[in-house]
Amino acid sequence: MTPLKVLVVDEFDSDLVLEQSLSQHGYQVATLKLQNLNLLEVVKSLQPDAVVLNLYAPSEKILEMILTINHEHSVPVIVFAEDQQTETINKVIKAGVSAYIVDGLEPRRVKAIIDVAIARFKAQKALKDELQKTKNQLEERKLVDRAKAILIKSKNYNEDQAYHALRKLAMDRKVSLGEMAKNVITMAELFK
Repeated sequence: MTPLKVLVVDEFDSDLVLEQSLSQHGYQVATLKLQNLNLLEVVKSLQPDAVVLNLYAPSEKILEMILTINHEHSVPVIVFAEDQQTETINKVIKAGVSAYIVDGLEPRRVKAIIDVAIARFKAQKALKDELQKTKNQLEERKLVDRAKAILIKSKNYNEDQAYHALRKLAMDRKVSLGEMAKNVITMAELFK
């Protein structure tokens, strides 16, 4: 099994506690300083399995980057910080951070924190993917119902005949039922 790649972004000129601890546990680690860093570009080029930020407090810019990382790159983000204000915690959670650890950078706990954050991230991603799949199925179902209604009205089919006609069209054209429904709806709108 290949070791997980972890990008560590450190705001402090510390003794590289994170890097050393992660390396000792078999992670591949790349450590960068926060100053003038385009985090999005770095994540895009390195494609890490996790991003760990060691900050005093996450700025608005960092929170926006985390949000974008979650939407575009789907990678767990773990933040070690000093700021324990409720407002900051709420903003961090809203940005999609997998773990926000306040005043807790202890080398012996780092691996467990990273592992839990990655597991939590994967579980949340599975839920989001399932939700998106369900939304897509519901949207497809609505399109199929609209297309059936068009066929019922224009061809005097009953509901069963309309469904079978739509299904046959989809199979003949080697497209999904939802795609065929979109095509029927589009054609009906063109001929209005």
